Amino acid sequence: MQINGFNKTTLLDYPGHVACTVFTGGCNFCCPFCQNGDLVLHAGQLPQIPEEEIFQVLRKRQGILTGICVTGGEPTLQPDLDIFLSRVKELGYLVKLDSNGYRPEVLESLCGRKLVDYFAMDIKSSPENYTKTIGLPALDMGRIRASVDFIRSCGLPYEFRTTVVKELHSARDFISIGEWLKGCEAYFLQSYAESDGVICKQFSAYEKPELEEFIRILKPYIDNVNLRGVD
Repeated sequence: MQINGFNKTTLLDYPGHVACTVFTGGCNFCCPFCQNGDLVLHAGQLPQIPEEEIFQVLRKRQGILTGICVTGGEPTLQPDLDIFLSRVKELGYLVKLDSNGYRPEVLESLCGRKLVDYFAMDIKSSPENYTKTIGLPALDMGRIRASVDFIRSCGLPYEFRTTVVKELHSARDFISIGEWLKGCEAYFLQSYAESDGVICKQFSAYEKPELEEFIRILKPYIDNVNLRGVD
């Protein structure tokens, strides 16, 4: 796999587990507010981490780490993702996969082979405003809907989450998202944060009370909806 980043220990990326995080390079979206701009735009120019370096850590830290989070970029673009995850599972680790959901067939295949234990899918915006948030002129929204439907029905723990950007999201979007995801297991709102890695540095964040108002809007549709990473 094309691995361009590795965090050996995280208490945040895999809920309820001490885990490590692997960052894959490349993405089929170009979300302008993305925090991992180099992984999206310049992955080929970044140093690559050999898979064996990852597995040395996993073997050494058995009994300390319980899971691994595979994120990106977009991991489902990696042609040998299944082989990598098979090796991870052989060591007894739980796998959390982060995805934008544009390759539902990959999610279904990995789940069918029991290579994933937890799905986290980004919901970029309401269906009617999706293209505004992914940096592309068009997309097949059916693929996104198929991933949402599959994740909700696959029997694995999962979460949906949205990075909220003041210039891109409104209350109307969250009404629409609430109707779309009604009754889902877990949905988190994450506030946009400026950083050196952001693709387009022209955005801003809502204040916490404004985000809490979006939570209030969503509550009639989704019981387990919360803010994440907001002080």
